[in-house]
Amino acid sequence: MSVLTSVSGFPRIGQNRELKKIIEGYWKGANDIDAVRATAKELRARHWKLQQAAGIDLIPSNDFSYYDQMLDTAILLNVIPQRYQRLSLDEEGTLFAMARGYQGEAGDVTALPMKKWFTTNYHYLVPEFDAATEVRLNSTKAFDEFAEAKELGILTKPVFIGPYTFLKLARNSEAQELELDKGLVSAVADVYAQVLAKFIELGAEWVQLDEPYLVLDKEPGDVELFKSLYAKILPARKGAVKVLLNTYFGHIADVYETVNLLGFDGVGLDLNEGRDENLDAVDRYGVNSATTLFAGVVNGRNIWRNNYAVSLGLVDALKEKTPNVAVSTASSLLHVPFSTEGETGIAAEQLKHFAFAVEKLGELREIADLAGKDDAELKSDPALAANQTLFDGTRVAADPAVAARVAGLTDEDFVRQPARAERQKLQREALGLPLLPTTTIGSFPQTREIRAERAKLRKGEITKAEYDAFIKAQIDACIRHQEEIGLDVLVHGEFERNDMVEYFGQNLNGFLFTKNAWVQSYGTRCVKPPIVWGDVSRAKPITVEWSAYAQSKTDHVMKGMLTGPVTILNWSWPREDITHEQQTQQLALAIRDEVLDLESAGIRVIQIDEAALREKLPLRKSDWHVKYLDWAVPAFRLVHSAVKPTTQIHTHMCYSEFNDIIRDIDAMDADVISFEASRGDLVVLDAIHEAHFETEAGPGVYDIHSPRIPSEQEIEERIGEILAKMDVEKVWINPDCGLKTRGDAETWPSLEHMVAAARAVRARLAK
Repeated sequence: MSVLTSVSGFPRIGQNRELKKIIEGYWKGANDIDAVRATAKELRARHWKLQQAAGIDLIPSNDFSYYDQMLDTAILLNVIPQRYQRLSLDEEGTLFAMARGYQGEAGDVTALPMKKWFTTNYHYLVPEFDAATEVRLNSTKAFDEFAEAKELGILTKPVFIGPYTFLKLARNSEAQELELDKGLVSAVADVYAQVLAKFIELGAEWVQLDEPYLVLDKEPGDVELFKSLYAKILPARKGAVKVLLNTYFGHIADVYETVNLLGFDGVGLDLNEGRDENLDAVDRYGVNSATTLFAGVVNGRNIWRNNYAVSLGLVDALKEKTPNVAVSTASSLLHVPFSTEGETGIAAEQLKHFAFAVEKLGELREIADLAGKDDAELKSDPALAANQTLFDGTRVAADPAVAARVAGLTDEDFVRQPARAERQKLQREALGLPLLPTTTIGSFPQTREIRAERAKLRKGEITKAEYDAFIKAQIDACIRHQEEIGLDVLVHGEFERNDMVEYFGQNLNGFLFTKNAWVQSYGTRCVKPPIVWGDVSRAKPITVEWSAYAQSKTDHVMKGMLTGPVTILNWSWPREDITHEQQTQQLALAIRDEVLDLESAGIRVIQIDEAALREKLPLRKSDWHVKYLDWAVPAFRLVHSAVKPTTQIHTHMCYSEFNDIIRDIDAMDADVISFEASRGDLVVLDAIHEAHFETEAGPGVYDIHSPRIPSEQEIEERIGEILAKMDVEKVWINPDCGLKTRGDAETWPSLEHMVAAARAVRARLAK
């Protein structure tokens, strides 16, 4: 019996990052928008045909985006703030202005806020409703792409962010949650109903509405909101198109009964991250006879091969409740690399354990084929037998030295002495910094010239000595420039680093690296996470030589720059044979060695970035501590607990919402934290104020993810907002994040304005 296969979404950036390159070329004026459109069309066709060739039944469309699907949904609903409409740009120009900000002949506007997409490293643009917002159908993108695929002979399943998730994530112009009155809810539902009606005309068989927000804890009114939206949307099917409610990143046990009663044609359940709870809910409430359950058994967020025996067991468990079961990806494949093809740097014996997006299509097809066989056929099936050899427990041997070191940890290893308040006094005396000290987050622009030199070294075209001389010259120039503009705490610029995680992984035992396994982080920004293959330990000192060199070139305080253990794990592909807690402790011990070596080399300020601490916080609050914070926060403390009281420990976090874990962040026991705040309208300041935050803090005073240059007055006003909520002696002045992705032409004027603004505020305070 044939089992239906469905893909929730497919990577859009291209196997060789074609979309990134053509869009960035457009931004730089190297090509026009027609070239962007042509490349996008070619990529869509290529990806649809790949899925068709793999035997996928329900192939997604409208999962493609120039920047972000939440942004596309805002445009679909005409949720375009007036400041962008007043620019009078074309369709793509408006989209990019909302995503990146705009500074030019048409005006000067900042970008929409950007936040993490649930527990992924992907970032979405936060839709903004202003006083003039009129919700209406405003885009033909989804219809055009459906027709585009149909011309190729492929009947796709259009995919949308669902109305419930959209409204829960959208904000008003004050960055506050929306007041969801009946008029607004009805208007949004009307647009989705019109979308279904249009797809009936176009001949679609299925439409997928993604509602990942359903896996979060429910607040009063949430279930009623969900019901009221779909009570108006579902009748628009008219029996002519099927609606798949797709959920992922967790379970919907607390709303499954409601979902079941509403009578969706399909319901997608994540059987990786929400397995037990989702299965229990199906067992308890059954399955509507008209509903097909889409079993999300192929993980859209890892790169390891699927264990077919486990997946078949999950499919069988659902089949006990209903004969209507399809197999699906647990989430969009947007969150994994494109293909293992061409990864010649990884041995075949290792590569066979990995499945990227293209390989996951094959897994999906094989699982569906196996699910249609009886027990006797399965016993002799070669595909199942070959798959099971990957899970015989012989993949990697444990490192006894690492195991012994972890086993030897005591409670004292996680506590720094003396208490922070006493340390902060000692550090002020030792460092001699002014009020409102200025610094950056660490990285400076990685120019084409720097990347070219790194490529030459990799290809053997220059010697290591020649490369080191080049990097030293870059550091020298960066230090001189920082001194000239008057920054207080300097950094060496990280010119020797390709990526804040990969660079460390290359100097740690236990990691593997790919050549082209890029994953979209936001817009055209892509990352290439390393793979945790085995037990982790430090192979050799990593940053000490460069930090010590930089400190020797200046009398200013030089900040050593490290990536923390939680972020290294969260921005790598973790193992699945041991827990995340165990992997994080191994990493913490490796980075602890680096911290102590930096201190011995004379580095008095050490920043241990935990940009991704919030990223893997469980979506259900009841799971926050026992499943994550109870080991993630101590892991950070383990890294820095042995340094001297006068050594100042900084950390940095970006693009997350911190308010609800602000006390846990304080419990990390860092001396200073810098964090993204400008795109979030500094809303974290209220939480800092209310929590009596002990850590000194630098809320970012300008957005580095936009090319616009903030004025000195603009930054002065930001500092004023910060000082209204924080003790001036605890405030640092810094950008939102690292400057690696910006250009020199934007970076240095912005920093000059930042330093001048800090000095102006200091002068006023002195009076």
